[in-house]
Amino acid sequence: MARPREFDESTAVEKAMHAFWERGYEGTSTQDLCEATGLGRSSVYNTFTSKKTLFRRSLEHYTTRELGKRKAILDGPGTAAERLAEVLDTAVEADLEDRRRGCLVVNTLAELGLPDDEVGAALRSDTRQNLAMFAECAREGVLDGSLRDGPSPADVAEFLLSTISGLRVMARRGTGRDAMHTVADLALAAIVAR
Repeated sequence: MARPREFDESTAVEKAMHAFWERGYEGTSTQDLCEATGLGRSSVYNTFTSKKTLFRRSLEHYTTRELGKRKAILDGPGTAAERLAEVLDTAVEADLEDRRRGCLVVNTLAELGLPDDEVGAALRSDTRQNLAMFAECAREGVLDGSLRDGPSPADVAEFLLSTISGLRVMARRGTGRDAMHTVADLALAAIVAR
């Protein structure tokens, strides 16, 4: 009879996420994961089967959390332009608060590219969901008159996601708050109705 697990798997994933976020996939050793989670090597492998599986689970945990925050803003009150301004402002402030680590998704894309495996599938899923939310908000913005009609919602979504990714890179290289807010304001000015 197998011994019952004496740890919370979701807590272990959360702690592993922070280790990967701090050091990247390649830079995080199994020993780092053991120290971060408080699990022994055999528990890590018996539960998650591999470092890559634990990384994918950590990445999915991160993206679920971040998508939830973004969705709450985009589904919230105000015009589409106001909601997008809040998303951009939130991105700047979050990146400045955690500039040393940046964004786990952007960091992973920079480190690994878009691998043809479960990690790549998690990254593609995150991109699809972000693009869908931004495109829907862009459609709403044309209808409520706060965003200009012209660019397709899909193009606006790509533009916004690229802008946020760029802001995250700016934060990691040490760019100041004012410069980052200026970039966010310029991005918003490119799509708002005049």
